[in-house]
Amino acid sequence: MPHKNQPGSALDWLSRAQGDLAIASAPLPPGAFLEDLCFHAQQAAEKALKAVSIHHRISFRYTHDLDELTNGLKQSGIDVPPAVEDATILTTFAWEARYPGTGEPVTQDEYTEAVAMARSVVEWAVLSALKIG
Repeated sequence: MPHKNQPGSALDWLSRAQGDLAIASAPLPPGAFLEDLCFHAQQAAEKALKAVSIHHRISFRYTHDLDELTNGLKQSGIDVPPAVEDATILTTFAWEARYPGTGEPVTQDEYTEAVAMARSVVEWAVLSALKIG
């Protein structure tokens, strides 16, 4: 069920999205996995989508499903660019890639693509936030 009163402002969520993108873009620390950085890429996209939802007063369910969040925006009349829609594939990094034995190891190319997709979503949300003021 959608929550009527999501906590935080759109700018708060956008700030967190930018923080996750910064972590996702950082060099891989010793002992860490690319899957960990991809999780932060997914989180950046998720929080950016939620920032846009909050800005437009669109309720959302607490979920990691980027497709659900994107569809909620579209159903509310928000024009979602193709690059943002393409980024819904990042949902797999919310859980599948983070746990041992649930998926193949992430390659460097997959990681690079995940960060680029997340960056597209965050940049789109930032442009939307310029209207927030």
